[in-house]
Amino acid sequence: MKTLLKNAREQKGLKTREVAQLLGIDQALVSKFESGTRKPTREQVIKLASLLEIDLETIMVAWLKEKILYEIGQDEFALKALLVAEQEIRYQSKSSKKKISSTLQKILDEIDILKIKLDGFRQFDSYRIAQALELEYTFESNRIEGNTMTLRETDLVINEGLTISGKSMREHLEVINHQEAIAYIKDLMQRNSSINEREVLSIHNLILRGIQPEDAGRYRKVQVMIQGSSHMPPQPFLVAKEMEDFFIWYETNKSSLHPIVLAAEMHERLVTIHPFIDGNGRTSRLVMNLILLQNGYIIANIKGDYESRMKYYQTLETAQTKNNKEDFLLFIAQIEKESLERYLLIIGQ
Repeated sequence: MKTLLKNAREQKGLKTREVAQLLGIDQALVSKFESGTRKPTREQVIKLASLLEIDLETIMVAWLKEKILYEIGQDEFALKALLVAEQEIRYQSKSSKKKISSTLQKILDEIDILKIKLDGFRQFDSYRIAQALELEYTFESNRIEGNTMTLRETDLVINEGLTISGKSMREHLEVINHQEAIAYIKDLMQRNSSINEREVLSIHNLILRGIQPEDAGRYRKVQVMIQGSSHMPPQPFLVAKEMEDFFIWYETNKSSLHPIVLAAEMHERLVTIHPFIDGNGRTSRLVMNLILLQNGYIIANIKGDYESRMKYYQTLETAQTKNNKEDFLLFIAQIEKESLERYLLIIGQ
C-alpha cells in the first residue's frame, strides 16, 4: 500500500506536507504511511482514497491485506484460520446485504432501460433543450423554498438580466445564484470531481452568495429547527463530525449502490444533518443531481407545486423520524423516471 500512496500523491503533484494539512494530521505520519512504518486507520484510508483519487476498493484491499499479514502472517495456523474466516465473511456479507424492495427495483429497472435508450440518442442532445430544463429546475427548486418568481420571470432574470417589479432582491439573487450553482455542478461533472467537503461548501456558497454572505459556504454555529417537521437536526458542535461521516459514507458506498439510490441517500442524509443556516434543501438537491449527472442520468426535477412539495416533505419526514427511507427512495426514483421520459419525448425518441 505504501507504493500506492506515494505514487498517487506524486501523480497529483502534492507534497507530504500538503497531504498532511488536508487530512489534518502530522506530516511525519504521512511519511510513515508511505514508508510502511505506520498503518493508517480505516477512516484515514478512506480520506486518502478521496484526496488522492485512488479507487476505494483497491486501497481498502491493500490496507486489509497488510493488516491481516501484520496480525497473523507469521502464525503457523494463519492459512487455516483464513479459510474458516472466509466462510464466515461470505455468510455475514450475504445476510447483512441491504435489500431493495421489489417495487423500487422495478422502477430502477425501468429507469435503466430508459437510460440505455437515452445513451443511444446522445447525439440529439441540444444546448437549448438543456438550457430550458435547467431554467425549469431553478424555477422549481426555488419555488419549493417559497420563491414567488414565475417560470417566465425566472427566464427574464437569467437570460435577459431584467429586474422584476414587485419581487425582492433576495428572490432575484436566489434565481441567479441557483443557475450559477447548476453551471458549477456541471463543471464538476465534466471534470469528474469527487464529492467532498470543499465542493459541497462551494455549492452552498453559491446558493447564499449576496443573500447571507456571512453564512455562505460555512457550517451553522447555532441550533436550528425545520419548520413543519418534527425532525431535530444535530447540535451545531456535532455538524462537522456528522459531515465527515457523510463523506466517508459516500466513499464507502458510491461503487456498490445503484446511482439513483446513492443520489437519493446523499440528498436525504445531507438535508437531515441540515449543516447550514439556510439553503440546505437547494444544496441537497444539487448534490443529488451532481451524482445523477456524473452517472449519465439527467437532472431529477422535483416540482414546487403544493401536492409535489407536500409529498416530498412527507417522504423526507418519514425517512428522518421513522428510519424508513423506502418512500423517499421511491419518490426520487419516480421523479427521475418521469424526467427521463419527458426528455426522450422532447428529443423525439
